[in-house]
Parts: sequence; structure tokens; C-alpha cells
Amino acid sequence: MSAAIPAPAQLPFQGTAEQEQQLRALIEEKRDDKGALMPILQGAQEIYGYLPVEVQKIIAEEMDVPLEKVYGVSTFYSQFSLTPKGKHQISVCLGTACYVKGSGLVLDKLKERLEIDSGECTPDREFSLDACRCVGACGLAPVMTIGDDVYGRLTVDQVDGILEKYKQQPHA
Repeated sequence: MSAAIPAPAQLPFQGTAEQEQQLRALIEEKRDDKGALMPILQGAQEIYGYLPVEVQKIIAEEMDVPLEKVYGVSTFYSQFSLTPKGKHQISVCLGTACYVKGSGLVLDKLKERLEIDSGECTPDREFSLDACRCVGACGLAPVMTIGDDVYGRLTVDQVDGILEKYKQQPHA
């Protein structure tokens, strides 16, 4: 078995020359700082919105560290994402109260309607879907969030109508 880093199912990398220039400037600025890898990864995620393998390779090469180390840090800390996020980030709570009241069915309906799995982004980058453990609104179970909007006491039948609201929003 190879030691290759697994690539999550993801959309094609769409980095620009300007983003790469920003990344290389950040690496140059932080290169000699003790513990520079974390702030460089944080800055890279700010630049790109996530940490695709192409960005991790640049960081590994420029910092002269193994790609496996960059990948290990990127996957260890929950603040980092290896997949792009959509314009509308959906999170479905799978905590105990929400799950018992049907959030698993809501998540399944979202996967079906968006044609993506949890942790993925739609090809048009409109929606990304994630499951979380608790949003702290157990009294409203089951709960999902879309950006800063909270939807509680959800039923599977409400999913299409909620998604339609966001599909109709113009791009910023």
C-alpha cells in the first residue's frame, strides 16, 4: 500500500496566479518563525477558502517539510477544510436530541436534493453540506443551519422549500 495522501472527492482546483503569489509571499514572511506551519496554513485557507492538495504541496515544498506533515496538520485541526465551501454552507445537527427527532432523515433528503454527500460542495459551488454534533438548540430539534440562519423543528417535507429560498438569492 502506498503512502499517498488520499484526495477527498472534490471539485477541480481553481486557484489563481494572484492567490499563489499571496501564498508564496505569506510563506516567505513566516518561513523563519518558530511554529510557522500553523499560521501559514491559516493564511492559506484565508486566501483559498480551503486547503486543497495543490496548496499543501506548495507549502510543503517551500517550507521543506514532508507533504505528509502538512496533510497531517491540515486534517488534525477542525478549523481546516480540504474541500471548498459553497456560497451557502448547510450544517445539519446530528446530536442526540436532533438525531432522535429525525435529523438523519433531513440530512439524507439534503444529500438527495443537492446530489452531494456530507463534506462536499455542489459543482456550481452554491451549496456545501456538513453534519455537526450540536448547534446548542436542542429545544428546536431537529436543527440545521444555512450560514447564520437557523431552522428548527424541521421535517423532511420542508427541505425543498428552504433550499429554494437560497437558490433564488443573487450572487453578491
